[in-house]
Amino acid sequence: MLDTIFGLPVHPLIVHATTVVVPAAAATVLLSALWPRFRRWSAWLPLALSLLAVVLTPLSTESGESLERRVEHSDLIETHSQLAEGLLPWVIGLALAAVLLSVVARRERREMPAVAPDPSTVDRSDEAPDRTSLVPRWLLVAGAVVGLVAALGTTVQVVRIGHSGAQAAWSDSVSQTPPPAGGDDGS
Repeated sequence: MLDTIFGLPVHPLIVHATTVVVPAAAATVLLSALWPRFRRWSAWLPLALSLLAVVLTPLSTESGESLERRVEHSDLIETHSQLAEGLLPWVIGLALAAVLLSVVARRERREMPAVAPDPSTVDRSDEAPDRTSLVPRWLLVAGAVVGLVAALGTTVQVVRIGHSGAQAAWSDSVSQTPPPAGGDDGS
């Protein structure tokens, strides 16, 4: 695998893409699970972001392993590496939820009337069913439950991985004591 670009490690580049795409995928899947209007509007977006997350996650892990072989071993790097290994199952769950919710959204859009009826001519005694009732209930519930769990799990895991990565990268570089008050501010 490509582990450097112009002599610099590729891991930070891939990780920055991953840390944008994975939470964006989690947010869109979560919104699709909870908000029918967003689900119909967003169409393929949660699925596309989730599939991109599934691709980026192993790339991030592999580039991190390449970088790990080039730096001095530490417990912080080992912790970061172990946490990163746990992200792929979460993003696969996220992609599964996105597939289910995409099927729900597609069915909801297909069942929508092409032209909204005139409100003054609608017989209120025979209300039209809600669009979500036109989709099998089990499919909607499965998509919503898997989406909620996967979005929350993915988000927690990304935060844990990011925090451990920042600790590994910066723990020896940043002083734990603040600069003195009223110090030289360069002016």
